[in-house]
Amino acid sequence: MFSRPLALSLLAAPLLVAAAPAPEFAQVQQHLKAVTSMTADFTQEDRNGRVVAGTMTLKRPGKIRFQYEKGIPQLIVADGSSLYFIDYQVRQVQRWPIGNSPLRVLLDPNRDISGYATVKPTADPRVVSVEVHDNKHPEYGRITLVFQKDAAAPAGLKLQGWVALDAQNNRTTIRLSNQRFNVPVADSSFRWTDPRPQGRTH
Repeated sequence: MFSRPLALSLLAAPLLVAAAPAPEFAQVQQHLKAVTSMTADFTQEDRNGRVVAGTMTLKRPGKIRFQYEKGIPQLIVADGSSLYFIDYQVRQVQRWPIGNSPLRVLLDPNRDISGYATVKPTADPRVVSVEVHDNKHPEYGRITLVFQKDAAAPAGLKLQGWVALDAQNNRTTIRLSNQRFNVPVADSSFRWTDPRPQGRTH
């Protein structure tokens, strides 16, 4: 299905790499601390060039939801402790600890990102690229977050999206638009209906 490459890329194991240049890290860290919530539209392009869309909702600490457009019977949601991939078509649910996901860089504003991410050089001085990767476990793949410098955004940065690359070099690209920062987001936004027999609402 469309979202499985994204799900697999987001659900890698814990990440540890060397630290990166301080100025960019300091700005990214300030941005992460300044953002308590975020909503955005997203498009997802898989390795075959197929594109689907949806909405992303984030609330720190630990909550995020990727709601796909109508006709895509899948959902990715983190409820503060666990990250879930729900497939309503086949009635399956997969669960991982949030700490085992590269997205913890977005979900935990108090974590020092220098312990598991590195800033990568870009051709555009207005763009900051942060790669999350475990050198000891290349089979987990990697995810690269892309920020654009924007004086109107928290700490002068706006998250534009990311590129996820799995161990088989399958690339999934997420592009964000209509970003809104620090808007009211209810905790109920991260509840979901379990499709399994005798399922319940989380």
